[in-house]
Formats: sequence, C-alpha cells, structure tokens
Amino acid sequence: MRILIINGPNLNLLGTREPEIYGKEGFESFLTYLREEYSEVQIDYYQSNVEGEIINKLHEYGFDADGIILNAGAYTHTSIAIGDAIKAISTPVVEVHLSNVFARESYRHESFLTPVCVGCISGFGLKSYKLALESFL
Repeated sequence: MRILIINGPNLNLLGTREPEIYGKEGFESFLTYLREEYSEVQIDYYQSNVEGEIINKLHEYGFDADGIILNAGAYTHTSIAIGDAIKAISTPVVEVHLSNVFARESYRHESFLTPVCVGCISGFGLKSYKLALESFL
C-alpha cells in the first residue's frame, strides 16, 4: 500500500508555530513514528507553501497511490483549484487538520476541499494523520 501525505503552507513550522494550537512536535519526528508503526505501508511525504506545487503533487500521485492524506492549511478555506484537482483524480483523499477548525475563527469553518474528499478529520493534533492512515487500512 502506498500513501502520500501532503502538508500545505506553514506546516513546515510545526513544533515552533503557535504550539498552543498546533503542538510542540515537528512533523518530521511524527513521520518517523508513522513509518515505523506502519512499516508495511509506503508513506511518501511532501510539503509545500505553494498552491500550484500541491496541485502538481496531487496530479502526480492521484492515479497510482492508494490514498492521499492532505492538510492544505489555509488553502483549505481559499483554494477552489486544489478542490478541483482532488475532484479530477481517482485516488481517495482524506482532509486533515491538527486543530478543531470549527472551534476557531469563522472563516476557518468553510472548506473547499471537504465536499470532494472521502472524509475529514479535525482536532486531534498529529494523531489526525494516524486516524486518516487507519481509514485507508
């Protein structure tokens, strides 16, 4: 099984950016844990702060991978283009968020991705990625 995790803008700063919201652990150490815990799964990882690069990665994996876990960060609330890219591919996508977006600012309550994803997991910190991975197993 091959799963791609895509992290969007500012998620390269996990562990240092607003730790009271996003936690104190960086994503790379959590990725190491996931790869060890699910050694039977090939887990590829990509992070970009650029919308078009995220779309390109969705296109690249979107017909071959078994699943994509996507935390599009703020693009969740602004990017019709990423939503269109998800709609155009055949690989199922699970949307994830570290924080409970519905307990935050009202502009975070709208997602252009949720309607085209197979599911959305929000509010469980880094464990949101593990829950998404479990959904593909």
